[in-house]
Amino acid sequence: MVFFIFGGLAMFASYVPEIIELMGNRKKYGGSYTSVSGRKHLIVCGHITLESVSYFLKDFLHKDRDDVNVEVVFIHVVPPNLELEALFKRHFTQVEFFEGSVLNSNDLSRVKMEEADGCVILANKYCQDADIEDASNIMRVISIKNYSPRARIIIQVLAHHNKAHLLNIPSWSAAMGDSVICLAELKLGFIAQSCLAPGFSSLMANLFSMRSTIEIDEDSWQKHYLAGVGAEMYTEKLSYSFAGLSFPRVSEICYQKLNLLLIAFQVSKPGGGQQLLINPGSAITLKPGCLGFFVAESAKEVKRANVWCARCHIDVTDLEEIRRCNCPHNIKVNASLSKHLTAFNGVNTSSNNSAKIIKQSFDEVAKEDMRYDSTGMFHWSKPRRLSESTLTKEQCAQLNLQGHIVVCLPVGAETPLLGLRNFVMPLRASNFHYHELKTIVLLGDVSYIQKEWETLTCFPKLLVLPGSPLSRTDLRAVGVNLCDMCVILCSHSNTGSTIINFAGGQMMEDPSLQDRESILTSLNIKSMRFPGTRAVSGYSIPMITELVNDSNVQFLDQDDDDDPETELYLTQPFACGTAFAISVLDSLVSATYFNSDALTLIRTMITGGATDDLEEILAEGGILLPGPSNDSTLANRDRCRVAQLALFDGPFAQLGDGGRYGDLFTKALQQYNLLCFGIYRFRDVSSPVANPTSKRYVITAPTPDFPLVSSDLVFCLMQFDYCTGNGTTSNSAACSSANPVIANQSLHAVAKESSSTTATNNHCSLEVPLSS
Repeated sequence: MVFFIFGGLAMFASYVPEIIELMGNRKKYGGSYTSVSGRKHLIVCGHITLESVSYFLKDFLHKDRDDVNVEVVFIHVVPPNLELEALFKRHFTQVEFFEGSVLNSNDLSRVKMEEADGCVILANKYCQDADIEDASNIMRVISIKNYSPRARIIIQVLAHHNKAHLLNIPSWSAAMGDSVICLAELKLGFIAQSCLAPGFSSLMANLFSMRSTIEIDEDSWQKHYLAGVGAEMYTEKLSYSFAGLSFPRVSEICYQKLNLLLIAFQVSKPGGGQQLLINPGSAITLKPGCLGFFVAESAKEVKRANVWCARCHIDVTDLEEIRRCNCPHNIKVNASLSKHLTAFNGVNTSSNNSAKIIKQSFDEVAKEDMRYDSTGMFHWSKPRRLSESTLTKEQCAQLNLQGHIVVCLPVGAETPLLGLRNFVMPLRASNFHYHELKTIVLLGDVSYIQKEWETLTCFPKLLVLPGSPLSRTDLRAVGVNLCDMCVILCSHSNTGSTIINFAGGQMMEDPSLQDRESILTSLNIKSMRFPGTRAVSGYSIPMITELVNDSNVQFLDQDDDDDPETELYLTQPFACGTAFAISVLDSLVSATYFNSDALTLIRTMITGGATDDLEEILAEGGILLPGPSNDSTLANRDRCRVAQLALFDGPFAQLGDGGRYGDLFTKALQQYNLLCFGIYRFRDVSSPVANPTSKRYVITAPTPDFPLVSSDLVFCLMQFDYCTGNGTTSNSAACSSANPVIANQSLHAVAKESSSTTATNNHCSLEVPLSS
């Protein structure tokens, strides 16, 4: 017996080194995920860093979301560092990390990819080569789809032309929830819409980002701005009580009775599939169980639209009392509701005759000698060579450009492609009339513009001035002081100044210097003087600057007191809509996971009308092709667009002098089918100062009792205006009853000289309402 005991101890001792070696080789994060019954899990891979994970978790796990019973599983080939590990431990009940690669089927099995509710692939927004980064992430999609064809994928793509590669994957299916978030397309789309409605980029970015409301007692511009920051975009099925009503009627009921802002709804297409309609007007009625898109402060508030009953809740004033009742689903809103809704000047709240007006005006629109692409969504012109659109400084000065858009390109011949087509397309949408299109002037290295020209050659009113945005001579030649918007884009090339680490003998790049060209260009323009013109100082030129690094926003305005550690959305340039960073698009990943229709809504609003047919055309790598001007093509022009209404003149002037936002919302919706959703206000209106600034800031979805001032600009979604297409007045009487005549003019041409701080400091491009 003793012999066996000593023999066993000897054998165990001989295996101790091998046991130690096996235990030492075991990875800390090398286990397998154990699924929990009744709980979903989401897999996140790609570019996993402290910054990307922090942004994602902050939005994904926000308290305003309805019960998030989802565990987030991160997988990466590199184990987390101490900071990232600490972040995972803070969220240990909802987050797990595994070391591995989604390119390895064994690792996919470890994280239970076949059981996952989806997979998110994050991209490195600061990489040097977007094509290489996109190719790596597309390979991850191929690997995941090969392992589990039905897996739902949400992927970030940097360059728009790389979206086409995803369509080549056989199991890629948008119907199954697969979504691609193209950062270049969305970023440039936001900036383009800001040229038409200054401040729109900041307002929309706040809507799809999850942020808590911050209350300030002091009556300052920060108080009004932060009150709207807490509003987000949600979806909810509409109550059966709304069935058969027009969209403006339902939107009015939601606003007055439920304190909700309804901006769009989804319907089923005759041939199958779903169609998103944004402020479609009175001609279309809602079907039972339609999905509505709302702006509200929490998911709990939006549920009112699902349980509201026309019989039980018509007189309820306490919103907390609106709960599901026992009435049958067929109880609909009847005519008796009209007396409960506010009307203006005796206007009936029932559907107006907009459909008849559209039919009467359609023939006039068809007479326009305009061309559109094959989808009917964009204006088209005959392809031309770059030399035919290139001007000299003398030629550019002789044009006396006004109300145009100047695009400053601090780029070189070797700069990676920015995808300028994504910027130009929203500005050439066919729901604008040709005379409303603003001339776009590209100022930059002509050798770089040549690389992008093939994708721009078919768009009208596009000019090029070879030069540098840092040259004041070039800026004066292009008439920067008379433009409606000056856009400063960033090259996104990781070419920061080299810094030597003497201790380690290594060389590194300072990421803070990635925005140096953009910041220098912005400060250069602001320091210019233009005697004898309305924009005497460069500070009064409407401008939006793209940044790569959020912290660099502190260098754009020398007169603000933003702390370097302040989050981007809390800084003054962002609140004023004069700065935009690609990092704000990170919130779209979470928004798309919880509701894939949210991405569709945002793309529809900012791209000017990107469709599946257009994506297939662009996937072929060709240019836009012309299409016939038939009824089908022209019908595609009938879609709403973002605009800004001024209150100092026109049909809403009386409300601009001490009126309330709720009255403006109802009047605009009842009489003109205009859906208001925000205000662009002078910064110093709330607290007058000795030297007022021309800066404005955005106020998202104000409360009904919010007071208005005459200098306010109102964000709204307006219908396509058939009556101003060719300048004729044959249908002016009919048009004035459906839409106010909104002229796409620069305020430089219409603003009156006045010493009032609410009138003279208005420097922005806006849609000026003329008296109807």
